[in-house]
Amino acid sequence: MVCSSCPTDAPSRPDPRWRRVLWIALGINLAMFAGEIFAGIASGSRSLQADALDFLGDAANYAISLGVAGLALRWRSRAALLKGGTILAFGLYVLVTTVIAAFGTRVPQGETMGVVGILALAANGVVALMLFRYRTGDANMRSVWICSRNDAIGNLAVVAAAAGVLGTGTQWPDLAVAAIMAALGVSGGLQILLQANEELRSEREKCDLGATSTLPNIVTE
Repeated sequence: MVCSSCPTDAPSRPDPRWRRVLWIALGINLAMFAGEIFAGIASGSRSLQADALDFLGDAANYAISLGVAGLALRWRSRAALLKGGTILAFGLYVLVTTVIAAFGTRVPQGETMGVVGILALAANGVVALMLFRYRTGDANMRSVWICSRNDAIGNLAVVAAAAGVLGTGTQWPDLAVAAIMAALGVSGGLQILLQANEELRSEREKCDLGATSTLPNIVTE
């Protein structure tokens, strides 16, 4: 059975530096979402719109992480399950919308893609550097690092797509980047889900073992 509490699952004191980094990351992601979604719609860039939704999803993930910081590991792992599912859903959404956009003919504005992509790369680069030291933590911490890492990689791809759009005069570089971002989302989401499930399974086993060890010995005659 799963016990309601056990010594091995006692909450740890939240690292104030970790919380401070999350608050900064939350503000950066909300600001970038607002600017990038506007630029993506105005320029007709599917990859910019996908990246904007990614900023919004990350802002929500950072907010969840702030809410569970300092709670018992099982609650942090459950939050990681939610975040992993969100990232996975985002990846699948981008994949579907990219396929739909492939049947259209609109060519996005490469100049706008390049400028916004560079700004987004700078923003995510700052966040990724701040979170680098927490990349080997529990599933909750690792999920935040994976989000930031994937974002920085995605921004590099958006800048490359902008150059491709300008060079070819077609939408295909933009759609290719959107597909890459979808693959990153699916892969990152699955990684987080697997680790969170493993942590929850390990905690259940520890709790069950603790509950068994505290049972009174029954002497049979």
